[in-house]
Amino acid sequence: MPDMEDPCHELLLRLAGRLPDRQLWRLRDWLAGGALDALARALPLTLLRERVAITARESLLLNAALLDAGADAGRLHAVPWVDQIDEVDYTFTSESPERVNMGDSEAVVLGAILHGRPELVDVRGSWRRHRSGLGPATRIVLVTATSGCARLTGELQRVLRALGTHEPGVEVMPEGMDLPPYHQAAFAASEPLLPGMVVQQA
Repeated sequence: MPDMEDPCHELLLRLAGRLPDRQLWRLRDWLAGGALDALARALPLTLLRERVAITARESLLLNAALLDAGADAGRLHAVPWVDQIDEVDYTFTSESPERVNMGDSEAVVLGAILHGRPELVDVRGSWRRHRSGLGPATRIVLVTATSGCARLTGELQRVLRALGTHEPGVEVMPEGMDLPPYHQAAFAASEPLLPGMVVQQA
């Protein structure tokens, strides 16, 4: 159902930093694999359980993406609303606060996978920490692409999991998207993840 894939991917992008990583990566994996029925059942329940409020735009995306895929209409309408999302619970830096050299093998593998893909516009990375200072830093891979964002997200998540990252932070944004605060902050602190890689402009 390609017509549902784009709104669902945008919705999951907008929920970054608000849903726990352990749930968000799995929901994105289901989308990448075409399991919209599983996503339609799980996402409304997850939003309600985690008490995540959504904006009017996100509510439109939620209904457009999941109602026809079998989501329970009552649960969709029960998800609370908020006027806007202004702040995120994370800070971002361009280097790992713990191990500067961490993840070089990831960069090498990602470079080999992404090299020469015509849909790529930009590939960047930053490191995320919770504002409380608790917990380890998490690498966030930031990709801008002209097409295939949901499938590319799933592919990169699986690669990072194979390399040992159990809850991968992969954000693949369509070119020209109005970025949510989470992604604005991540981009502001990012650097090219693959400086030796030539990204082909579409």
